[in-house]
Amino acid sequence: MLANKLKNLNIRYSPEKLHFGPEWLVMGVNNVCNLHCKMCDVGTKNDQSNFYENLVGTQPLNMPLELIQRVMDEAAQHYPEVKIGYAFTEPMVYPHLIESLQYAKERNLFTGITTNALTLKKNAVALCEAGLGGLYVSLDGPPEIHNHIRGHKSSFQRALEGIELILSQPNPPEVSVFCVITEWNIGHLEEFLTYFSHLPLTQIGFMHTNFTPQHIADQHNLIYGDRYQATASNMDEIDVNKMDLDKMFQEISAIKSSDTPFPISFSPEIDKREVLEDFYHHPEKLFGKRCNDVFTNIMIKSDGSVIPAHGRCYNLTIGNVYQENLKEIWNSRIIGEFRKTLMDAGGLLPACTRCCSAF
Repeated sequence: MLANKLKNLNIRYSPEKLHFGPEWLVMGVNNVCNLHCKMCDVGTKNDQSNFYENLVGTQPLNMPLELIQRVMDEAAQHYPEVKIGYAFTEPMVYPHLIESLQYAKERNLFTGITTNALTLKKNAVALCEAGLGGLYVSLDGPPEIHNHIRGHKSSFQRALEGIELILSQPNPPEVSVFCVITEWNIGHLEEFLTYFSHLPLTQIGFMHTNFTPQHIADQHNLIYGDRYQATASNMDEIDVNKMDLDKMFQEISAIKSSDTPFPISFSPEIDKREVLEDFYHHPEKLFGKRCNDVFTNIMIKSDGSVIPAHGRCYNLTIGNVYQENLKEIWNSRIIGEFRKTLMDAGGLLPACTRCCSAF
């Protein structure tokens, strides 16, 4: 309790220099994905967005093993409580995945993987043996819906088989499933839950679509474009006007009142139909009070360069682990100025309005 109060005071009054370490080091271990998701700039090949550039815009294709080991060595030395998150673009196809997990285990570092789980089944046993701590699987609805969104005829079935196998192992990681609400799966979210009722999941989380329309990026850039350039993002195939908000709200209400064997969350939590209208049809209205992740996370790309928070953030290089250590990067001048700018603006910039880091 006291530690959290001190952190909040630090963030409020001196955001340019944090006197505490990161909670997560997000590892962009590779620049390739094996699916083609309709709500993702990588899947739609929108190479003009920050999101695309942050996820697949660096070389080499795969983070060298010696680089990820270097990060883990520094993490164990400077921030032994930090968690290592394998998040982008699809960690399950990273060639050094198991070896690097074993390395982290030797250094007593917690590891978590965010994945589409297409190849989870073949990796399940090795992941458990390597000491994986958390598995966060991204799925988008019942089989037919999910497979349509992801552009693969059996991606849901293969993911579910992988989840079932890894949970059957002697020492499985905690497994959570996350579902992005889109125009294609509204009306199918309750059915989606039934596919997991037999599994000891840690939670199922529903996430409202993260998106940046062009007019929001333009408004942002009038003020901050010289320092923190914003782009439209995740808008190529998504049409928020096609979302049936009445049906969505009814289904969300039904899910929240249902009895499930695992906790269910929504991000953000929206309890009124008119607030749902604001979220999707008035993206100029801020949701959330401040960016949470820029004060808890940094993301390291395959070339050693580092950006604030994670892939959805601005394409702002705050350091490089080949040239500086993690302690220097965590409180570099560039990220310090960014954090201060955020707090001076009230906690969020105009293009942050629909980023999951604000919720």
